[in-house]
Parts: sequence; C-alpha cells; structure tokens
Amino acid sequence: MKKDLQRIYLKTMKTKMKLTAIFEEAEEGGYIAFIEELPGVNSQGETLEESKVNLLEALEMVLQAQRDLSEKELQNKKYIKEQLVFA
Repeated sequence: MKKDLQRIYLKTMKTKMKLTAIFEEAEEGGYIAFIEELPGVNSQGETLEESKVNLLEALEMVLQAQRDLSEKELQNKKYIKEQLVFA
C-alpha cells in the first residue's frame, strides 16, 4: 500500500498543471479575462496583452488572499505545510 501511494504521489508531482484563460471581447472595447478553472480569478484590459498581464496579477492576488485566510484559520493548530511545484 505504501509503495502504491508513493508511486501515485510521484506521478502526480510530474504532472503539468494547465489552466485555461478566456479572453472575451467587451462591448465597450478591450477584453474581459478569467481563468476557467479558478472562480474569482478575473480581470480586464484595453488590449489582449494588457488583459493577460492583469489576469496573471489577479491570479497572484487570489492565491495570496487564500494563503492569508488559511494561515488565519490554522492559527494555533498543528499542521504540516508543504509546497507543491507543478512543472
């Protein structure tokens, strides 16, 4: 059982994470952007390039906000914290 879990863990760690960015042309001009798989990660921009930059910034902000909430909820609790790196 332990070796099976290790194999699954290692296989998962080698998996590339792919997210889907959607860029919709806005009626008033520019683009509305969001990441399909992550609710709350959305932005906009006058150009496609600006929308992409703003969307990445929105992603960073949502992830940091979630980290902050988790730290607050885990305060005074025992837990293990481990970073996962997706290539």
